[in-house]
Amino acid sequence: MTDFSPTYPITSSPEAETRLPAALPFIIGSEVAERFSYYGLMAILPTFLVGQFFNPHADATLTAGAEARANELVHSFSALGYALPVLGALLADWVLGKYRVILYLSLVYCGGHALLSAFNGELLGFRLGLLVVAVGMGGIKSSVTANVGDQFDARTAHLLPRAYGWFQLAIDVGAATATVITPLLYAHFGPAVAFGVPGLLMGTAALTFWAGRWRYVRVPPTGLRAGLRQTLGAGEGRAALRRILTVFAFVPALWMLNEQGSSEWVLQATHLNRELWPGFRPLAEQLQVVGIVFGIALNPLLTYGLYPALARRGVRVTPLRRIGAGMVVALLAVLVVGGVQRGLDAGLVPSAWWQVLAYCVLTAGVLTVAMTGLEYAYTYAPPALKSLTTALWLLTIAVANFGLSRLHGSIAGGGWLAGLHGANFYWFSAALMAVNVALFGLITSRLRQRAYVSPTP
Repeated sequence: MTDFSPTYPITSSPEAETRLPAALPFIIGSEVAERFSYYGLMAILPTFLVGQFFNPHADATLTAGAEARANELVHSFSALGYALPVLGALLADWVLGKYRVILYLSLVYCGGHALLSAFNGELLGFRLGLLVVAVGMGGIKSSVTANVGDQFDARTAHLLPRAYGWFQLAIDVGAATATVITPLLYAHFGPAVAFGVPGLLMGTAALTFWAGRWRYVRVPPTGLRAGLRQTLGAGEGRAALRRILTVFAFVPALWMLNEQGSSEWVLQATHLNRELWPGFRPLAEQLQVVGIVFGIALNPLLTYGLYPALARRGVRVTPLRRIGAGMVVALLAVLVVGGVQRGLDAGLVPSAWWQVLAYCVLTAGVLTVAMTGLEYAYTYAPPALKSLTTALWLLTIAVANFGLSRLHGSIAGGGWLAGLHGANFYWFSAALMAVNVALFGLITSRLRQRAYVSPTP
């Protein structure tokens, strides 16, 4: 028998607050700047790697191999960045606390961007810069998202979906501005400036976070021994972790579709007719901003409109139902892009409008899952595991990027997956997601859920 906790409201206390915590603006402001930093780097990384290192002379015979090598490195970097939150979470939950982890590793993050700017013409030094950025970004990521939840207690827990909606909006605003501005910096001022400016924004993120230091609710670390006992010992912590891992096991297939939007789709766009209307031809790296802007508009419609409206009509808008629906919508997007690639394979030059449509559909699906996943990772974990479960949510992105990296490595090296080039790559992605959705619905329908929120002080 399925036992779903209702999403709206989490608490029905008559003393429930209606105002979001005072610390939230500092967290949101910092997240905008940090996401500009990350997405500014990602916006130009695939085309930079091809043009600077893997095919600098634009030799048409090297295009496929160079793009596969660039995609392999991009996804390897993302995989590392989204795997390291597990270590950052353990450090935050058990040893230093979230505040110190976020502040200290934000400075490391800034140093990584400095290396990228300085070594933009040397592949070894540039790889080192990517490694340092991955350590900084990965180390803080789970603590930042869990720190949002720490600001809430039983009186304000019903506002968690709204808070994570604002948090996702901060991500989208930072990503949108970076995706428009950074390719222009790259085109007009070169890679040193294009990689340096995101570093300055990361410094702004650290300063904004530090400015709110007196307003944060700081959950103290449990200590190494207590953390190990609560994580690995028998009891509700272990059971909760097992339930969460069961849900998260199905999420990498979604991220495999989403991560293609900042790499494979960008390189696909270099071959499309990008004249969206007479006189307007965006850069290939800028097309993805359409999906981000669409997400910014869609976010409040879901958070303040659709979900509460469905709840008032008795429809149980549970986290698992939202995740499943988002996966189905994302599947439709990859079918559109697969059709575009099929046209390219046939020697045609499809309009970039098809990719614009795909970005919007993909965003609708991924946004539904992303907002829900952050809420789920926090709400359904016991107190000692909240950063860890948030890190495990981010680890699903790492798994997806690792899979894409290995896939492109096989394609570039002529391995056993070499046949998955062109449209076949997208048909494979679509088939994987279709199987994933079916299994998700079958297995998670049997899960029992329990929410954990902080008691009223």
